[in-house]
Order: sequence, then C-alpha cells, then structure tokens
Amino acid sequence: MANTAQARKRARQAEKRRQHNNSLRSGFRTSIKKVIKAVAAGEKKTASEAYSNAVPMIDAMVNKNIIHRNKAARHKSRLNRLVKAMG
Repeated sequence: MANTAQARKRARQAEKRRQHNNSLRSGFRTSIKKVIKAVAAGEKKTASEAYSNAVPMIDAMVNKNIIHRNKAARHKSRLNRLVKAMG
C-alpha cells in the first residue's frame, strides 16, 4: 500500500487510467467483432460500413498508446482482406 501522499495520488491516477484504457480497449475489440460478424453473416454492405468505422477507432488506439502500431496494421489488414474476399 502507498505510504506517502504522492504515492497515494499516483495509485489513484493509475487506477483511473487503467479503467479508462480498458474502456477504450473494449470499444476497439467490439469494432473488430462487428466486422467479423457482418462478414460471417455475408452482409457485404454492413461489413464494409463496419470496417470503415473500425479503421479510425483502431488508429485512435495507436495514437493513445493503447495498442502497438504493428498490431493495428495487422488488424486493419486482416479485416480488409475479409471484407474484400466477400465479393
């Protein structure tokens, strides 16, 4: 447990940041799942729209240092390949 006032404050800040980052990461995963679900259902238009919504979300996660840029590139590439393979 934190002993000094400074350490207690840093612990509070770290917990708040952890919860915020978890929320962002959850939204990131949801956006990816929406694309995959639309592809599995065979709905090309919906999948394309979901992909268009997912890309800025993925890029935002990189800018906020939630995920690494290579991971973002990998996700965008794989999702794009899934959508393009539909039609």
